[in-house]
Amino acid sequence: MDAALSVPPKKRTRARYVVLALIAVGTMINYLDRSLLAVAAPSMSQDLALGAATMGVLFSAFSWSYALAQIPGGMFLDRFGVRLTYALSVGVWSVFTALQGAATGLISLIVYRLGLGAAEAPCFPANSRILVSWFPQQERARANSVYSVGMYFGIAFLSPVLFWVTGTFGWRALFIIAGVIGVLFALLWWQVYRDPEHSRMVNQAELDHIAAGGGGLASTAGKTSFSWKQIGWLLGKRQILGASIGQFATNATLVFFLTWFPTYLVAERNMPWLKVGWMAVLPFIAASVGVLIGGQLSDALVKRSGSATFGRKLPIVGGLLLSSTIISAAFLKSDVLVIAVMSVAFFGQGMSNLGWTLISDVAPKSLIGLTAGVFNFCTNLAGIVTPMMIGFIVAATGSFFGGLAFIGVLALIGALSYTFLVGRVERIAEPAAEEFK
Repeated sequence: MDAALSVPPKKRTRARYVVLALIAVGTMINYLDRSLLAVAAPSMSQDLALGAATMGVLFSAFSWSYALAQIPGGMFLDRFGVRLTYALSVGVWSVFTALQGAATGLISLIVYRLGLGAAEAPCFPANSRILVSWFPQQERARANSVYSVGMYFGIAFLSPVLFWVTGTFGWRALFIIAGVIGVLFALLWWQVYRDPEHSRMVNQAELDHIAAGGGGLASTAGKTSFSWKQIGWLLGKRQILGASIGQFATNATLVFFLTWFPTYLVAERNMPWLKVGWMAVLPFIAASVGVLIGGQLSDALVKRSGSATFGRKLPIVGGLLLSSTIISAAFLKSDVLVIAVMSVAFFGQGMSNLGWTLISDVAPKSLIGLTAGVFNFCTNLAGIVTPMMIGFIVAATGSFFGGLAFIGVLALIGALSYTFLVGRVERIAEPAAEEFK
């Protein structure tokens, strides 16, 4: 027998899991930095004399620039690639995070929040591109769930520490410490990350495994030209439009927990400061579990049924229906029951976060960055609307009832959009070149 035939196949590397760990940490820093304002809000609002309506505008300011920068961020990503885009994004947003610790009033805070939002914009489009580049389809939802846990993990398990830092050293120290950590991570990212075709951590066996499952994405940095017609073309596809509406609803629930939730516990439920630090942990833990269960369930359903439509949409719709139960908290007197309801609602939001996996499954490969930018622009309009709407409602009524009802209704609308508007979950065919002339 030929000796070459007896050589066992080379065991494939697991470089994609190193990449997944990187984006999980990056996502945790991303959400931690944007949500520090919620932790600082009760003491900051007293120090700087900021009322409820004003705080609503301040909470919203991040999403003004975050939403507007999505499409430019997606264009930048498609042109310059993941490595440079992500490193610049993390480094710049971390500087703006630290600057918030030096804010002297509303105007400077708004300027720094706008800078933070614009700098964070390319992060999730980059994550979406990484999923397609590094993971076969049957592993993509689980990979999404692992890095998405970072959205909740930092707050879930660091909340007591964050409240302790605020109570001990003041709210300004909170922003400065987080900013320094982010800059260090940006340097780590630049040193470690490479696309699959340029990575020294990956072997051919792993590349073949990724490609066999529909993954892999040749570098298009510098090759993709932009046309405004591309945006209209993308929004004309029901999968993208329906997912964008549905994810707007999903994001409304998330934004409530990232902005007004601690203030709700203090002002509406009259919980003492230290109790808030511990009680706020539970819904975020529930959301973390929801993300993991949603990802595992989705990939299992896709594998068992052979249908990406069924496997992706069922956990998302089920999660949005659970999120709609948040309104019931307004009718409960027990703090324990309120936290239980909030945990169920946020668990559902975690499950419905699979919209990013769905969009990576349907986006044309040549326009993944722009598709993710359009998708995230639409979904993050909720980041503009939700904090201001709740702030105005609280200022006008002195109660969070209307705000909770607003979030619950949006969740139901999102469930309907994913169910009926999205249609089949399959990759959209590449556009013909003449369509954008």
